[in-house]
Amino acid sequence: MTSLKEDRPSPFAANNTPSNMCGVTLMNNQVGKVVAEVESKHPNVKVMPLPSMIRLDALNRMDFVYDEISEALGEEPGYFGAAEFEENMSTHYGRMIHIDDRTILVANPEDAAEYLGFDLATSAS
Repeated sequence: MTSLKEDRPSPFAANNTPSNMCGVTLMNNQVGKVVAEVESKHPNVKVMPLPSMIRLDALNRMDFVYDEISEALGEEPGYFGAAEFEENMSTHYGRMIHIDDRTILVANPEDAAEYLGFDLATSAS
C-alpha cells in the first residue's frame, strides 16, 4: 500500500528554468487558419489546432510578416497589420514587438532589447 506522505514531486511546483519558447493563441477562424498556415512554414514554429483556437509555439522567436500574411489571404500588401493581428490573437507569451512591417515575439527579454531601447551593458557599481 502506498503511503499518503510518500515523497513525490508536486504537480504545482514552480520551474524557473527558461524555456526559450514564445507563442500565441489565435482564433480558429478563416484569418487565424491562414496565419497559422503561414507560420507553420517556419522551421521553429509548432502549430496545434484546437476546437476553438489555434496554438502557435516557437523556439526563441516568431515573426508575423504582415505582407506575407496579406498575400496568403489573397489581399493586397498592407491589408494585414497590427490591428488585424491583435483582433485575431487571444493570448501570447514572450515579449511582443510591433514594428511597421511585422509583429515579433521573442522568448527572452534580452532579444527584445534593441527594439525596446534597453541597454544590456553592465554598469560598474
